[in-house]
Formats: sequence, structure tokens, C-alpha cells
Amino acid sequence: MIQTGLIQNAHNDLVTDASYDFYGLRLATCSLDQRIKVWQLNELLGTWNIEDDWKAHDAAVSKLSWAHPEFGTILASSSFDRTVKVWEQTSYVDSDQPQLNGASTSSASRWTERAVLVDAKGTVRAVEFSPQHFGLKLATISSDNYLRIYECLEQPSLSTWQLADEVDVLSLPSASPGARSISQTVTQATPTHTSSTLEGASVSLVAHALQQQQQQNPAPGRPGMGNREADGGWCISWCNDRYWGEVIATGCGVDGKVKIIQLSSSRRPATLLTLDPSPHRSQDSIPKPPGPSSSDNEPSTFAVTTVAWAPSCGRSYQLIATGSRDGHVRIWRVKPPALADEIDNDNGDSDVPEGSWSVNLVGDFDDHRSAVGRVEWNITGTVLSSAGNDGRVRLWKATAGSVWRPAGHISVEQAEEIAPDVDMDENPVAD
Repeated sequence: MIQTGLIQNAHNDLVTDASYDFYGLRLATCSLDQRIKVWQLNELLGTWNIEDDWKAHDAAVSKLSWAHPEFGTILASSSFDRTVKVWEQTSYVDSDQPQLNGASTSSASRWTERAVLVDAKGTVRAVEFSPQHFGLKLATISSDNYLRIYECLEQPSLSTWQLADEVDVLSLPSASPGARSISQTVTQATPTHTSSTLEGASVSLVAHALQQQQQQNPAPGRPGMGNREADGGWCISWCNDRYWGEVIATGCGVDGKVKIIQLSSSRRPATLLTLDPSPHRSQDSIPKPPGPSSSDNEPSTFAVTTVAWAPSCGRSYQLIATGSRDGHVRIWRVKPPALADEIDNDNGDSDVPEGSWSVNLVGDFDDHRSAVGRVEWNITGTVLSSAGNDGRVRLWKATAGSVWRPAGHISVEQAEEIAPDVDMDENPVAD
């Protein structure tokens, strides 16, 4: 059985993010109260004890990310004050501690602000360090629609960060010339629920309202962006497989799409693939449940609020999970060019250009029935956890036939109601 713990009164306001360090022994949390707290796990008692607590920003803190430990104990935070800050844990001599038997002065630690990044023109919603093999790099996305990549030029001082890339995600083409359209490749392995509700309202009604508002109040010079901050950038996640270079998934706007972007120092960023769950895709292989459903002609008008790229762990394909405000958790299987070309040749598909990426939608669930705020993979990429506004953390796991199914849930009301088929050795990360 999965064991759960509770940190009482962690913050004085809503907790916006929680992030484990590389070893899973420390937990950093942030909140609307503008503070960051770092917690240490007591492995004997299974309890979390506060280690550090400080006021980090002048507005609500939105996201946290730990750097790989080979660079030191480094934490990045993003905020509604339009800044990103880089923090480092440092040691100092604590002269206030009493000395015993002539022992040397004891030492303590504190978090020191090393850098402040101020390029964003809106709320910085997400921040994430790159995999360690790309060096000490940091990706951010903000409500001004820009994806920004920073690189540390001075280690170990951490004082100088260069803005290496700045990409307007909405204006970036959805597919580069060599990429494949998702409508050509989408297949479904699990039932798709098309009649979900968004905070109790019909998806079709919400779509109509959003579309009407955007038509009445268009934003000049920014295609696809409405007049609200909520239409901007939402989430990012790095690909951990170094073979394909610097690849990052990002969700931006309210079109329900996630773009897979290739970053390169020698050429401009380009879109490798677009994950698009629009109803106008091919429906031939998707079983529909009985009851009312959305029209195939209705556009997607919801924000993808969270995306997580699974650890590859030797698989020949990649897994990406997304959660959005339409209440759906979706699992995508992305195949790099070599494998995708082999499959296309076997199927006699000559319309798809060589060297292209392909994607299958292998899981689509609306069990939360409300907006999804976070999706996260376990360390092996075999169990997915999702957190929604229904107050539950739900677990998803693939069967022996690679079909994704619900594997239980955790809630405040019934913490003991866990499905028996969840393997506790796989340590699913549930935020």
C-alpha cells in the first residue's frame, strides 16, 4: 500500500508548487505568501521537518526547480512579479551556537540569492533547469508568450546568466517543413471521454464564450493572443534524452496544443511536432461513450496548464503527459525519426517525409472532471500521477499490453482508498 504523509500548516496561503530534489530527500514548496520553504525528510520517522524558510519574491511564487547536484545545491524560482531568481545554499559560521569543550565554531546554512532574471514582460509561470548534460541552463515561460533559455556563464559564482534563446511560442509555426501533422498519425488505445465538463459548464459553451471574447477584443500584433494574461504561456518540460539534442515541450495559449521545440545554437528554434487533441482529428479508431458529445467542428479552446516529459529509461519512444483546463489527462507516445520511418516503410506510407517525428495519443482520461493542475512521472516513467481541482491525486499505469488504465487515487477524505495493483516499488511522484 502507498504510504502518505501530511505537512500541517506548510504555508499561510495557497501552495502553488512542490518540487523534490534529485535524491527525493528534500522538498521545496512555494506559495501565494511569497515565501519558499525547504523541508528535509526524516527517513526513520517518515516525517518532513522544515530546514529553511525565507521571503523570496515581491509577489506570489509560481514554480520551483532544482538544478542537478553536480552543479551544487541550487534552486530556481519564478514569480508573478515577472522575475526569476536563482538561489544557492551556502554554509556560514554560526557564532551564536554554544561551544562545547573547546570545539570549533559550528556551521549552518542559508539560501543566498545569486541572480535575478528580469526579461519577462508578464507573469513567469514555469521555470525548469535543463538536463545536466546540456550544462547549467534554465528555461522559463511567461504570460507574454515567450519561452526564454538562459545559460550560466560564470560557475560557480552563478552571478552571470546569458539569454541564449527567446522564442515567441504562438508565432512559431506549428510544424516545420520536415515535421508530420498529428492528424496523420493519431491512434487511440483507451476510451476517450468527449463529454467532460469544465468547472461544471459545458465545454462547447465555454469554447463559444472564449471565441466570442477573442473576436470582440483582438490583441494587435500578437496572433492567437487574447486580451487576458491567462492566454499566455503556461508550462514547459525538457526531454531528458541527450541523443536528440535540446528539445523542450511547451504549452501556450488557449488552443489546447503543446509544441515540441528543437533548440540549437547554430540555427533558429523550430517546431518538431505539435500535440493537438482537437476534435477535428481523425476519429476512426476512437471509441466514443454513449451520451452527448462535442461537435467535431468545434475548435479547442482551453489551456494546457501542465506538461511532463517521462524519463526514457531505454525505451525506443518517448512519453509525454499533459493536463489541461478541460479536465483531461492525456498521454502521448512520441517516436523519433528513425523509428517512425521504419514503421512508415513497413506500412507503405510514402506521403510522410523522411526524418519526421510521429505521435500517438495512447491515453485520454477525464476522471478529474475539473481542471488539472499538475502531471508528474515516477523515476522510471511507468506510473503517472495527476492532481486536479477535484482534490484528488490520481495514478495511471500501463497494462502488459501497453494500455493505460487508472491505478487508484489519493484524496484527503479517503487516503486509504488506493487501488491494489499499484506497485509501491515504483515510487510514483504525486504532487
